[in-house]
Amino acid sequence: MKTIRIRKFTILCFIMILMFPWVFYVGGHFLETKSFNLGISADSKIIQIVAGVTGLLLAFLIVAVAMRRFILIPLEKMSTSVRQIADGDLDIQLPSSKISEIAEVQNGFDVMVDSLKKSIQKQVELEAERRFVITAVAHDLRTPLFALRGYLDGLEQGIADSPEKKAKYLAVCKEKSAQLDRLVEDLFTFAKTEYQEMELSEKMIDLSLVLKNSIESLSLQAQQKGISIITDQLTSDCNIKGDAHLLGRAMNNLIDNAVRHTPRNGKIFISCNREVNQVTFTIQDTGEGFSTEDLQQVFEPLYRGETSRNRSTGGAGLGLTISQRIIRQHGGELVVGNAPKGGAVIRGWMPLTSDS
Repeated sequence: MKTIRIRKFTILCFIMILMFPWVFYVGGHFLETKSFNLGISADSKIIQIVAGVTGLLLAFLIVAVAMRRFILIPLEKMSTSVRQIADGDLDIQLPSSKISEIAEVQNGFDVMVDSLKKSIQKQVELEAERRFVITAVAHDLRTPLFALRGYLDGLEQGIADSPEKKAKYLAVCKEKSAQLDRLVEDLFTFAKTEYQEMELSEKMIDLSLVLKNSIESLSLQAQQKGISIITDQLTSDCNIKGDAHLLGRAMNNLIDNAVRHTPRNGKIFISCNREVNQVTFTIQDTGEGFSTEDLQQVFEPLYRGETSRNRSTGGAGLGLTISQRIIRQHGGELVVGNAPKGGAVIRGWMPLTSDS
């Protein structure tokens, strides 16, 4: 729709108010004298005066109608729409206007309403996700708590009446307490990343050293399953600016995920390389890999995928979600896929520091 600037509209109205009386006056003179020559005197100038006043009134009427249609009505409806938005009603319909300034304000209102709708929809989705997370984690917490209480009751009541049984009961209690600790830590970290409350303690760190520390902390768990962790492609001097603790948490989650989903006597390949303007890392296992559904939903909170990746393998289903959010907070990205010969592949990258 073609629009006109309000300055030009005002000038046209002013010209109309000036021109109409003269046009009508000349028309009245013509009716009286049958000539457009204003030098010819008429017997009476009443007709010319009446025609001029009529032209002036008609000009004012046309200008008033135009101003009401193109300026006043749109402004009134915009004012009503503002009150509707304030009351939470976003289903508004703004009238069109041929005045450029008003049309621009209307476009601004449309953009604002669309943004508000998206924001509200996102808030609803986040609230639903938050409730789902709380419900699911509460369920996950209940299971080890019941088991822990049962074994402690057994110890208290003397059911474990031999050193071997006591040792077994204590081992189970220790395992369940560790599982509880992990669930609580996952929930706490997830909540902080959800609200973007993580304060990054940014320092110059070598990502390859972070990976080595994570590998060392999980080496015993891997050895118990006979899993070999191959690190032939860990390039040193992969310097990035970030929070060593959070990145360590992210790498621990990724490597722990690989260890838990790799069968006995399997292998895990971990690489870290420095490229032109970024540091890339890859964690590949020899497990069953991700299904098509896994690839689409693996980063969703509490998603555990197929049988090989469910609660029985441990975890609350928040590890990959937390890792991706931590990597993104460092300006990078994390993606998953499958290796050509089978097994899951997790790839990530983060920008190099300017000093590098």
